[in-house]
Amino acid sequence: MQQTTTRGDLPVSIIGAGIAGAWQALLLARAGRDVTLHERSDADLMLSTSHWAGGMLAPYCESEISEPVISRLGLASLDIWRRELPETPFKGSLVIAHARDRADYDRFARRTSGYQRLDAAGLAELEPSLEGRFREGLFYPAEGHVEPRRVLPKLHQRIMEAGGRVLFNSDVKAGDLDGLVIDCRGLEARDAEPELRGVKGEMILIETSEVSLARPVRLMHPRFPLYLIPREDNLFMLGATSLEAEDTGVSLRSALELLGAAYSVHPAFGEARILEFGSGLRPAYPDNLPRITIRGEREIRVNGLYRHGFLIAPALAQATLNYVAHGQIDNEVMRCA
Repeated sequence: MQQTTTRGDLPVSIIGAGIAGAWQALLLARAGRDVTLHERSDADLMLSTSHWAGGMLAPYCESEISEPVISRLGLASLDIWRRELPETPFKGSLVIAHARDRADYDRFARRTSGYQRLDAAGLAELEPSLEGRFREGLFYPAEGHVEPRRVLPKLHQRIMEAGGRVLFNSDVKAGDLDGLVIDCRGLEARDAEPELRGVKGEMILIETSEVSLARPVRLMHPRFPLYLIPREDNLFMLGATSLEAEDTGVSLRSALELLGAAYSVHPAFGEARILEFGSGLRPAYPDNLPRITIRGEREIRVNGLYRHGFLIAPALAQATLNYVAHGQIDNEVMRCA
């Protein structure tokens, strides 16, 4: 951790009120900075990738395919979620597999840590709806999940309670603003960050009262793990694909895989009502790692959160705050341009 000069007491303008920008604004406002958060869309954030996210806080599960820096940032973020939003549910997450996908299940177990092995009885005790359906499972008790469309308004409210301002329908560029500007525009920042690409994540929202789950359930799949995330009011999010494509919408193949996976977890999902199909483009650099880019005295860019936005955004915000307040440089995620 290197140190450099601090940014003084400049007012801070943050562009983008999705999960990255919201956490930047909250921690800087908590630290007493004069913060304004700008968002080009309205409070529903329909133009934000965060609107379509799963909201899983799962650093142990994500370590199966992610670099160690993601685990480090994710674990640090869990503490920040607990501190700033103590109502965040940390009920763990569950990984299961059908017999035909046992090799994928075993590989997942070898590549991750922080889990407890459950037999059929333990699985049924943890999630009664799954009784008799799977022989075993991996339970990650320290993990959590949030519902993006509910938690983002909470973060925006806390920003205002901390003395910050949140301006919707405010389509601004860094050059339009005075003071320190933090650009958290995601894929929209390609005008300044041409390396960025969009990675599509598709989701389906369904409703049923026939199945009850207390925590996200990941199902091993030949192409990618699929997950079922419980939400309030008998809703479940099915997601999420990870496709190297920048079109919008949900493909027929993905819809069949997502719906078929849910049905294979429990046949009662076959009678669920489909409420919504959707997709978001996750911003990613070529190495799929997040980046905080420092450009002189007046601009910082936070981007490339890829599929880990809700997991690592708090820790990235803490790294930015450490730099702004104390000149500290996190060498794994920061670079100077």
